[in-house]
Amino acid sequence: MGRILPTVLDTKYENILSRERSLAKAVAKAVIGLNPITAWDIMLPLVFLYNFLRFKKAREIFTINYLFTKKLALEAAFDMIKKSQSKEEVIARIKDKTSNTLAADKKGIYSIKIRQRQMKEIDLLIDHYYKLLNAEGKDYASMVKNAYQTKKHYTAFLGQLKRDEKEVNKAARRTLSTPMASEIVAKMEETTDRIRMAEVEKIFRTNERVV
Repeated sequence: MGRILPTVLDTKYENILSRERSLAKAVAKAVIGLNPITAWDIMLPLVFLYNFLRFKKAREIFTINYLFTKKLALEAAFDMIKKSQSKEEVIARIKDKTSNTLAADKKGIYSIKIRQRQMKEIDLLIDHYYKLLNAEGKDYASMVKNAYQTKKHYTAFLGQLKRDEKEVNKAARRTLSTPMASEIVAKMEETTDRIRMAEVEKIFRTNERVV
C-alpha cells in the first residue's frame, strides 16, 4: 500500500504542536536545571549518567504535563475542522476526559479547582487553534500573522492566555502548598512570558504579509 501523504491541515497541526512542544521544553529546561558536576560525577561516570537520566526524565514528564491543556485544545480544534464536530461536542469530550483523570487521581494533586480553571484555558485555546488552522500559511509564524493580522491583536490574545494560565497555576499552588511550588510557578511564568514576547517581536518585526 502507498503511503498516505499528510494534508495541509495535518501539516498545520504538526507545526502548531511542534511550536508548543518547543516552548514546553524551554520552560522545562529553565525550571529543572541540572545539578553542578561534582567530583563523584568525574570519578564515577555511572553517577553522572544516573543524574543525567533522572533530570532528563523529569524534564520529559514536565513537558508532557505542560502540554496537557494545549494538546487537548489543539486536537479539539482539529476535529472541529476535519470531522465537522461542533465546539460543544469537543468540549463535552474534554470534560469527560478530565473528569476521568480527576477520578483516577488518588493523591489529590489534580483538584476540582485546577480542572475548572483548565477548562477556561482550554476554551480560549480551542478558539485560538481553530483560528490558526483556518488561516493561510503552514508554518506557525505565517498562521499567526494571517490569523491575527496585527501585533496588537495577537498580544491581546496572549494577555488573556497568560491570565488564564495564572489562574490554573494559582489553583495548583494552593493544592500543593509548598514554597518550592511557588518558586517553580514563578519561573514557569517568567520563562513562558519572555519566550512568547520574543516570538511576537520576531513574527511582527516587519509589515510584510506572510502567506
